[in-house]
Amino acid sequence: MMNNPFENAMQQLEKAAKVVDLNNDVFERLKKPDKIIQMKVPVEMDNGESKVFEGYRVQYNNWAGPYKGGLRFYPSVDLDEVKALSFWMTIKCAVAGIPMGGGKGGITVNPKELSESELEKLTRSFTRELADDIGQKIDVPAPDVYTTSQIMDWIVDEYAKVKGEKDLAVVTGKSLDNGGSKGRDRATAMGGFFILEEIRKQESEKANKQLETVAIQGFGNAGNVMASLCYEKGYKVVAVSDSKGGIYNSEGLAINKVLEHKQSTGSVSGFEGSKSVSNEELLELDVDVLVPAALENQITGENADKIKAKYIIELANGPVTPEADAILAKNGVKSVPDVLANSGGVTVSYFEWKQNVDNDYWEEEVVLSKLKELIVPAFNKVWKISEEKQTDLRTAAFALALERLQDLWYTISKQEK
Repeated sequence: MMNNPFENAMQQLEKAAKVVDLNNDVFERLKKPDKIIQMKVPVEMDNGESKVFEGYRVQYNNWAGPYKGGLRFYPSVDLDEVKALSFWMTIKCAVAGIPMGGGKGGITVNPKELSESELEKLTRSFTRELADDIGQKIDVPAPDVYTTSQIMDWIVDEYAKVKGEKDLAVVTGKSLDNGGSKGRDRATAMGGFFILEEIRKQESEKANKQLETVAIQGFGNAGNVMASLCYEKGYKVVAVSDSKGGIYNSEGLAINKVLEHKQSTGSVSGFEGSKSVSNEELLELDVDVLVPAALENQITGENADKIKAKYIIELANGPVTPEADAILAKNGVKSVPDVLANSGGVTVSYFEWKQNVDNDYWEEEVVLSKLKELIVPAFNKVWKISEEKQTDLRTAAFALALERLQDLWYTISKQEK
């Protein structure tokens, strides 16, 4: 039985609410999304037949600002998943300290089975259905699983047709020549890497021992950029994997060569001088740092006891279940939660939105230094709460988010009176 992601999310909310003594009104409001949009998305396929897909957008909470969150085109997309992800986006934006709320959306589809023109028609049809519910001050979607900057560009174009005016800030993750931000493609991994460097600094001060070995599950955008950053900074990346399987070398992999191999063969598998490992085996390797950068529910009650890493940095969304959290905490494994570890993506999405709204343009160094200025203090705050409250890093991150959301709610309530 796969974990229901929304039930997982609500368990996390309840646990953190106890740590911060959350006002009951705030707690009740955070248990349900503001709005659920469910729609049929009709597409005329290349063969002339009409096909109808299921589309979703969940707008969870906008106390901090416009709803913000990705769109995924994936076969397993369903309402519970989208609700959970939109809740996590609410928490993530609050942890990161950016003025955006939480939303998420998707279409139940395997985009690999569609032609380019079918994918474009699907995107434009979805945009027409959603046009009245998105906008720079309402809800700002972004890329997620199997969605790209090209898909975002189509949304901008179709939205302009429906509304009669162009609004670049309606989505983020656009291509650079269509209002996208520099640094966006590296942002998720970069945020996780800044945190890893902070942990490494603390470890070497505390125990005079360097964190050295890293295993990364998932070699998509976040995973391969993280692998490259670690490799460049002298970490020993001993294992990486993608959907077809993984590779391992105890002496460390030459990530630049692995990237070339993946480019030419379509997978990391079969890389010269490496041993083959499964995605499941990779998680259980004896390494200092484990980076799940693939899909959710990878570390569960079933395998958590076999995790040997000292630290987990969750670049994926929801890779560790609540059952696993309890086991990891008992075993002294510190897991930096997704809502903090991968918040670099939404932070730079916010920067893109801000550049569009202000008609401004930042160079990549500016974007990444602003990201560091937000994510490192957020990490340090979460670490401090974790130590003060004697709780795991996820609960501490949620506690920080809930404190910030509660403050926003009090401000809004006063204004309404």
